[in-house]
Amino acid sequence: MSTPLVSISYVSAAAESFDDARLAELLDQSRRSNHEHDLTGMLLYRRGRFFQVLEGPQDAVDELMTKIRRDPRHTDVRMLLSEEIDERRFSEWTMGYEPIGVPSTPAPEGFRDTFDDLESDDDDDAIRAVRELTVWFRARTAAEV
Repeated sequence: MSTPLVSISYVSAAAESFDDARLAELLDQSRRSNHEHDLTGMLLYRRGRFFQVLEGPQDAVDELMTKIRRDPRHTDVRMLLSEEIDERRFSEWTMGYEPIGVPSTPAPEGFRDTFDDLESDDDDDAIRAVRELTVWFRARTAAEV
């Protein structure tokens, strides 16, 4: 019997600020490890906050989440959504990444400038925000290919 695929989404705070070099190092490490453990997903970093989606076999996802919770680079790890999935949404990325810069002009209405809505006390609002953000990521990266 095959292990079920799961997808988890979480947010965390960076214990220290990540510049481009530290992010590149983190991504390189994550991509190698994820490839070895059959994990895929996406990562966003903005203003000291991480938002990540991980997907793969239940055991591998659980093991990585245990490591992330113990990783001194993260604080305030908060699970937003955990679900069994039939197929991967990020199958082409061992860790897709999208830099989100700070806009120099006023943001358009509805622009997500923070991850605050992901951390809403209302679970339905947080889940909706997770789903919207993952759809945005997939559409944005598909347009760049």
